[in-house]
Amino acid sequence: MRQQVEIHATCPPLLGPGEPPAWELRNHDSNSPLVILCDHAHNRIPDALGQLGLDPVHLGDHIAYDIGALAVADRLADAFACRMFAAGYSRLVIDLNRHPGDGSSIPEVRDQVTIPGNRDLHPDQVMQRENELFWPYHNAVTSGLEQIRESGRTPVILSLHSFTPSFRGFERPWHLGVLWDRDQRLSGPLIHRLARLPGICVGDNQPYHARNPLGFTMDVHCERNGYPHVLLEIRQDLISDTRGAAHWARLLHSQLRPLLIELALLEIEP
Repeated sequence: MRQQVEIHATCPPLLGPGEPPAWELRNHDSNSPLVILCDHAHNRIPDALGQLGLDPVHLGDHIAYDIGALAVADRLADAFACRMFAAGYSRLVIDLNRHPGDGSSIPEVRDQVTIPGNRDLHPDQVMQRENELFWPYHNAVTSGLEQIRESGRTPVILSLHSFTPSFRGFERPWHLGVLWDRDQRLSGPLIHRLARLPGICVGDNQPYHARNPLGFTMDVHCERNGYPHVLLEIRQDLISDTRGAAHWARLLHSQLRPLLIELALLEIEP
C-alpha cells in the first residue's frame, strides 16, 4: 500500500530547515530479505509544534517513544546486515503504528497525560502530520519491500518495540513478548525457542495482544502481503542502557538467525 503525499497550502511546512527527516534507513544497500522496522524510535517533536505543550520530562517517558528499541534495532541490523527503517519523530505527533483516523493515531491523552498540542486540531493539521511524517515513512517501507520482491525473494519483517516494566500497579513479569495476529510462521517457533532459555519469561501476545488493536505495520505491510513477520516487545528496563541493548540484540540474533535459516527465510552465509 502506498499513499500519494499531498501538501496542503493552508499549513506551513511541519519540518523546518535543518530538522531531521521523517524517517531514516540503515544499510540501504543490503541484499538481505530481512527488514527491521522501528516505528517508535525517537521522541523528537518538530520545532513548529513547540513540544506539544508538554513538560520536557514527559518526552523522556514511554508515552513519547519506545525506550531502548532503536538501540536493539541498530545492533540487530548490523548483525544481520539488513535494512532497518526507523521513525524520525515521536508517536505523540502521530503514531506510525496506528491507522490514520484511529482515535489513538494523534492522542489527546496518553497514559493519563494530557497533550495540549493535539487538542482541537483542524483536519488540515491532521492531514499535514499524515503527509509529512506518517506516509513518507510507510511509503519508504513499501518501496524497500518491493525492491526485495523484485529481486525474486520474499521479504521477512521484524518489528521492534518496548514496554514499561509496570502498568497501573501491575508488575509485568515478561522479559519480552512475541506478538502475532494470524501468521505464526515466525512467532510460534520463536516463542518455543525463547521459552526454553533459562531465566527468560516470554509472553505469547503479552503484554499486548496484536489484534487489540491490529497495528498498521503488521496489518498493511505484513498480513495483507503474506510476508513472514513477527513483532517483538522488550521490557524497557532491560534495554535502557548500552549494555542491556547489546545483550538483548545478541540474544535475539542467536535465536532468530538459526530459525530463519531453518524456515528457509534467510540464506546460510558462506
